[in-house]
Amino acid sequence: MIPLLLLASVVAPGTTFTCTPVAVWDGDGPIWCAEGPRIRLEGIAAREMDETCRPGHPCPRASGRAARDHLVALLGGARGTLRTGHIVVRDSPLTCVSNGSAKGDRTGALCRSQQVGDLSCAMVRDGYALAWARYGGNRLCRSARTSSTKR
Repeated sequence: MIPLLLLASVVAPGTTFTCTPVAVWDGDGPIWCAEGPRIRLEGIAAREMDETCRPGHPCPRASGRAARDHLVALLGGARGTLRTGHIVVRDSPLTCVSNGSAKGDRTGALCRSQQVGDLSCAMVRDGYALAWARYGGNRLCRSARTSSTKR
């Protein structure tokens, strides 16, 4: 499965696609999909793995490691670690809708799991990320914690 990750490409905006998660970097992505795309969860911000928040991004209280580990748990739990530091996961396919490029070879997307529902909202609801108004997060998860402020 991992060799398919080399085929990563940005999915056209508005396209619904399947992502079978195989690896995760941090609490808002990228999630590497067996089908090729690398997903940046749309509408949320989580701390980076070095515990910083990028300038201009909402800055949640949860640590980068805690956010990553929670997303991994939502995706079926850790199955190992790649040499790159990504955590290997194995979960049933997600249904995602692309919002286009999230810089580089990442696709910004809203993704739903059969077990969890909307992953972005679950991360916000559970306190590991903040909804990001600039990218529609406040509309996305109305009952979850939100932020339009900078750190």
